[in-house]
Amino acid sequence: MPFDIDEPVIQSPKSSFTHSSAALKGQPAMRELQSSGDIRILILDDDPATCSVIQAALSNRDFIIDVVSDPQLVESALAQPHQYHLIVLDYVLPGLEPDQVFSWIRDTQPEANIVVVTGYPSVDSALNCLRARTYDYLTKPFQVDQLREIVFRCLEGKGLLRMTEDALREALGTAIRERRKSLGLTLSNMSDRTSVSLGYLSQIELGKNSASIETLYRICLALGMKMSELFQSVQRN
Repeated sequence: MPFDIDEPVIQSPKSSFTHSSAALKGQPAMRELQSSGDIRILILDDDPATCSVIQAALSNRDFIIDVVSDPQLVESALAQPHQYHLIVLDYVLPGLEPDQVFSWIRDTQPEANIVVVTGYPSVDSALNCLRARTYDYLTKPFQVDQLREIVFRCLEGKGLLRMTEDALREALGTAIRERRKSLGLTLSNMSDRTSVSLGYLSQIELGKNSASIETLYRICLALGMKMSELFQSVQRN
């Protein structure tokens, strides 16, 4: 995903991480994604500056984001009747044990995935997060676009985010073109193998035209690949 190269650094009393101005706008990555409805995210971090930057980085009209920076309010925030899809959790919250917080999440937010961020990485904390079946473990300092990618990948895996039609069409075209070129085939060769016109094949590769299932099947046969392999190749990493 395209983000600015020159990134300012935000320092907080307990941590630091880099972020890009493009990331804070919350737009570039979302151009290729669409949500299936409102997505609820909870940020738990006792550093208000960290909360603010993460909240801004994940800002999107389909995201409902709640922020808790007071450790004393964590339990009550998790006990709210609405269910969260994702929780971004600081591993070290003053006055709270990580296992206690994980237990609250299991009891009150069983469907929520957890992304842990920590300024104090250790083998013990990483193993503890594995045992708690957290989705990912991110150490500070970290780039905000790295966090965004983890969050988007998590939400995609839950079926809450998916590629837009335009993005899917472009990704399919790119995958077909790269496969064709790797095999040393020209568009003319592909046209002969598929009985599909040069113009239509060109439009498909440029992402300007949607191919029918039958056409995709012919293209995959010509490229020596299964249709499932083609669609797997266009999934976002």
